[in-house]
Amino acid sequence: MSVQNAMTADFLRSAYGGESMAYMRYQTWGNLAAKDGFPNIGRLFQGIAYAEQVHAANHFRELNIQKGDYTVAAGAVFGIGSIVDNLQGAINGELHEVEQMYPVYLHSAQFQNEKGAERSFHLALEAEKIHATLFKKAQQAAQQGEDLELKSVNVCPVCGHTVLDNIPDKCPICGTKKEMYKNF
Repeated sequence: MSVQNAMTADFLRSAYGGESMAYMRYQTWGNLAAKDGFPNIGRLFQGIAYAEQVHAANHFRELNIQKGDYTVAAGAVFGIGSIVDNLQGAINGELHEVEQMYPVYLHSAQFQNEKGAERSFHLALEAEKIHATLFKKAQQAAQQGEDLELKSVNVCPVCGHTVLDNIPDKCPICGTKKEMYKNF
């Protein structure tokens, strides 16, 4: 079923734009981190970039049959800095989504009874909370001149839940089985 309310559709397009830009930004910052001697922080950026792609695809899918040209307004962090600065940009972006953007979008979808958009916003919100925490952990290591210690970065392909090393039997956000997680 396609989104019926213009406000929720606008929020889905905005979230799609923001998640798409986050994907590209994290790809860029991840490549730089690896090049600068932080391969595990680079892998974290790559894994979370994939999670942002999952969020963008979920939002896009909810728009379903809505076609046309739209101007999409989405806030974004721009620029390239040190590894610590890039991680701060990622933290700031994730916290914006967690504290401001997704709560408003989710509340609007609930108010307008847009169940698909509500699910898409909820899944993204819950995953973004984890992303902010992981980026903070990576930044703490980088501030000491160290790489993040990890064996793997694992991402749920349904909701973007991201976990280091040990994958849960089922995704705690959406229930997807462990075998479905993508490994970085």
